[in-house]
Amino acid sequence: MLGEMLENVRKLRPLVHNITNYVTVNDCANILLACGGSPIMSDDIAEVEEITALCSGLNINIGTLNSRTIPSMLAAGKKANGLGLPVVLDPVGAGASKLRTETALKLLDEVWFAVIRGNISEIKTLAAGSGTTKGVDADSADVVAEENLESVCQFVKDFSARTGAVVAVTGAIDIVSDSKTAYCIYNGQPMMGSVTGTGCQLSAMTAAYAAANPESILEAAAAAVCAMGVCGETAYERLTALDGSSSYRNYIIDAVYNLNGKALDNRARYKII
Repeated sequence: MLGEMLENVRKLRPLVHNITNYVTVNDCANILLACGGSPIMSDDIAEVEEITALCSGLNINIGTLNSRTIPSMLAAGKKANGLGLPVVLDPVGAGASKLRTETALKLLDEVWFAVIRGNISEIKTLAAGSGTTKGVDADSADVVAEENLESVCQFVKDFSARTGAVVAVTGAIDIVSDSKTAYCIYNGQPMMGSVTGTGCQLSAMTAAYAAANPESILEAAAAAVCAMGVCGETAYERLTALDGSSSYRNYIIDAVYNLNGKALDNRARYKII
């Protein structure tokens, strides 16, 4: 079933508008091309609505937030809502500063998101309206493990019910959930944390999966998260003794490019709560 979500991306080649951060913008563009989608990057208020109208989905990432792009994010998000296009929010570093937290909350208040994807600390900040994060990484106190998995799943389901969004919490165990059903995903490789932007890439890819599967947002988001984890594993298996994080970054993109629906279904490891 998850493989079908991937194959729909390959077939439909959705154009995704990204208002994202300048640290990872090139990687986001490349991951969209690799997964079968097509990227466009625009963050000027004078054109974001027009660009959004050309696309099948929108990815908003607050990683390098600034006052110039906040109105652009709001305008693009509202335009996408008006057109019925799925919108993904990546609240990078929410809780690390007042600006990030308040902007993420304003976006949640004024734009409806099909998917919200972040680490557990960022999602807890959005749910509580305040919080602290370790930069863009989850706080050590917020680790998701088997011992607290059911309670975290319930928290995520409750947050999904409040926002109307599918919520994807990524970490050692990934959780992708709507208000009733949670996919607990075990794919991935710890070395993915040594590469800047794998989370940003995942958010961009999630937007493509959602755009290609608008009637199955939960399954689309779960498929995207599984796919990124599988590709992290595949890339790690390819490393030699002379390879490091730079090679690993490129091998992840290669793995996304080569992944097909059958391989995703065969390698995806998850349970449903």
